[in-house]
Amino acid sequence: MLMSDREVPYDSFLLVSFGGPEGPDDVIPFLENVLRGKPVPRERMLEVAEHYQQFGGVSPINEQNRQLLAAIQADFEANEIHLPVYWGNRNWGPYFAETLQQMRKDGCKRALAFFTSMYSCNSGCRQYREDIAAAQAEVGEGCPSVDKVRMGFNHPLFIETMADNVQAAADSIEVELTTTHVLFTAHSIPMAMAENSDYEKQLKETCRLVAERSGADQWSLVYQSRSGPPQQPWLEPDVCDAIAAMDDESHIDALIIVPVGFISDHMEVLFDLDHEAADVCKHRGIKMARAATVGTASKFVTMIRELVQERTMPAPQRLALGNLGPWHDVCPADCCLYTPKRPAHSS
Repeated sequence: MLMSDREVPYDSFLLVSFGGPEGPDDVIPFLENVLRGKPVPRERMLEVAEHYQQFGGVSPINEQNRQLLAAIQADFEANEIHLPVYWGNRNWGPYFAETLQQMRKDGCKRALAFFTSMYSCNSGCRQYREDIAAAQAEVGEGCPSVDKVRMGFNHPLFIETMADNVQAAADSIEVELTTTHVLFTAHSIPMAMAENSDYEKQLKETCRLVAERSGADQWSLVYQSRSGPPQQPWLEPDVCDAIAAMDDESHIDALIIVPVGFISDHMEVLFDLDHEAADVCKHRGIKMARAATVGTASKFVTMIRELVQERTMPAPQRLALGNLGPWHDVCPADCCLYTPKRPAHSS
């Protein structure tokens, strides 16, 4: 998968992310990149394209990654970590191959990478690793090797940042977390993908830790942003369906929604939560607050630096809360292996 030469010291840092369109003309090509080879109906793609066009065809994710990269660079410099920082995307510029070409030109031999996905699954980790490997093959001789830092879903600083954001959301609508239900949300994935990864296990552990830290007594994990055909099982319940079902069963006065599965307020957070879920709450008379993602919060940036230091310093502390412990540094060969199958179409 990712090449590694442990005799060579790390000499660079790579921020690895999803990418997003930066203008109306980018939207369809971007979505075609994202969905290439996946059994997603074109009608669904065009529906999602309209979401982007409502925001001028610009996803916030690239600008948010620029801000995160700048924060990481400043933190590295303040802590005398002498690694130049780079950024590459899977689905839009800067693509992995162009970034790796620049790194080779700059003399980089071995990079440590942080993926902007906090949980293990095919789409959140393995696919990135496969695409980096393909980009390395494209760049060819002299291309730097790339190792990823471990998943930080249970790192104390990630948990603290999310707990702070949950409390801030509760304060914004003047409710107590001991009596207000908290809905944690994450991107839905196909059930078959979930069964071949630790995605759900890691998410549930993060939710439990954040709820415990923030004092939220009533919470549940729901999902959003599914894109597959209706006949393909995906993780449920959907956030909007969950809100309606909860309100039907026992009227809800207030609700905190926490996008724990995302690290930045990009399009799926803005549309699926701030628009669709907010509309459900408004129509049902539910007072709702949406917690912020970690973004460029100082504790989160410090976490990224600490994950890098784990791999560059002798006898590092590998901090992790809860029952799962620090995740592996090197993914096993079959980690998150998943081959999507096209569902049978009814006649």
